[in-house]
Amino acid sequence: MVAFKSINEMTIEERQEILSAVVDTLEETSKEASLEGQGTYAENSRNLALAISGSADDLATDELDAANILLQQAMTMISQFRLRHPYPAASLSIH
Repeated sequence: MVAFKSINEMTIEERQEILSAVVDTLEETSKEASLEGQGTYAENSRNLALAISGSADDLATDELDAANILLQQAMTMISQFRLRHPYPAASLSIH
């Protein structure tokens, strides 16, 4: 069984990994949304990814409350996008 940890229980390395994974997912869904004509989501997702990646060091070490809020917001956005678009684009390339 996988044990879940809160952001406060994670090591700095674990926090950095989760922040990086969330940024990658936000960027990926931003690209998918852009291709599907969902400009507002694409822009919001991209901006949240930039906010998290730009502050990743502080979020992983000192700003745990802010990290928690940003991660919750990111997960909500990603979940809502996946509910509306359950099948990711097979390819992000444009021909």
